[in-house]
Amino acid sequence: MARRLRPVGLDFIDDAPVRLVFAAEASAPPEAVYHALADEVEGWPRWFRAVTLARPTYGGAGREIKLLGGVHMQETIMAADPERRYAYRVDTTNAPGVRALLEEWRLTPAGSGTRVRWTFAADGPAAFRLALTVARPGLGHSFRTAVRTLDARLSACR
Repeated sequence: MARRLRPVGLDFIDDAPVRLVFAAEASAPPEAVYHALADEVEGWPRWFRAVTLARPTYGGAGREIKLLGGVHMQETIMAADPERRYAYRVDTTNAPGVRALLEEWRLTPAGSGTRVRWTFAADGPAAFRLALTVARPGLGHSFRTAVRTLDARLSACR
């Protein structure tokens, strides 16, 4: 059963009790990476293996996401700064333990490509925070694999 999470603002990226930050390089330019993140939401399952469904909601102001394992989320887009940043807050989810969750994708030019930084900012009880810390290597691997897969897809289109 889905529950409503605590609504948080963009400052939660810096203030969250748990902040997991990962970075990877893509050869694609920032505008192509941003387009895949923010404009082609329904394409996420093609490059981010953990995502089984992604679709925009509320005329693009939100997203519905389903993950492997049956987790589903309703999200609100918090920042959509073309070629620089894409952030969303989870409003409702069936994931256990989480009280607040905000994710941010930062894009920075790096040579002819893009440095992609993903921040996973969360709050929950001590057991949830510990579980996220333990899951950090797996989340990092999932992120790096997703960026590589996205970059390969974008390279094939150029």
